[in-house]
Amino acid sequence: MEAHEIAEKIHETEPGPHGEGGHEMFRRLTAIYVGVVAMLLAISTLGGAEATKEMLNANIQASDTYAFYQAKYIRQTLYQIAASELELQTGANALAGDQGAKAAELIKRYRDTATRYESDPATAEGKKELMAKAKKLESARDHAAAQIPNFEYAEALFQIAIVLGSVAIVAASIWLVGLSGLLALAGVLLTINGYLLLVPLGGHH
Repeated sequence: MEAHEIAEKIHETEPGPHGEGGHEMFRRLTAIYVGVVAMLLAISTLGGAEATKEMLNANIQASDTYAFYQAKYIRQTLYQIAASELELQTGANALAGDQGAKAAELIKRYRDTATRYESDPATAEGKKELMAKAKKLESARDHAAAQIPNFEYAEALFQIAIVLGSVAIVAASIWLVGLSGLLALAGVLLTINGYLLLVPLGGHH
């Protein structure tokens, strides 16, 4: 092998964007990078799916809890009205003996039931407990709704980064890899923010 042929071989295999050896190494590293971005995309997609599921579940449970609260309120009002009517009737008719005692017992039962509907820590089904539960579910729903945009934007950025990285492999373009890397970095930050909500981006309405 002549000296100039040896020089050409060295030039072809030396690392750099202009040699075939450099191109091959560049393509391999870029392919690995694209694989890593694809993994990050999967993580972001999973986070978005979990946040969406949490938001829907919490919204349904909050609606059910408010409906239960309304039912309790209506029944409480009915008991209060019934107790008031009995008090008026017994006062007007001046019931005595067993009838008066039964009426007083019934009035007390209605009042006690209405009071239990207002707050019942034993069963956690009083109006007070139901309202607190509904507020907590609303908070969980809003938290999940605030997470979702982060994951959606991150997914879009990761997908674009993957496309640019794939094009960079074919074109052997370093600047395309750099642009892809910037988008991927932004996607990573959004994914982290999706889990931690360090910066609020707003939720779905």
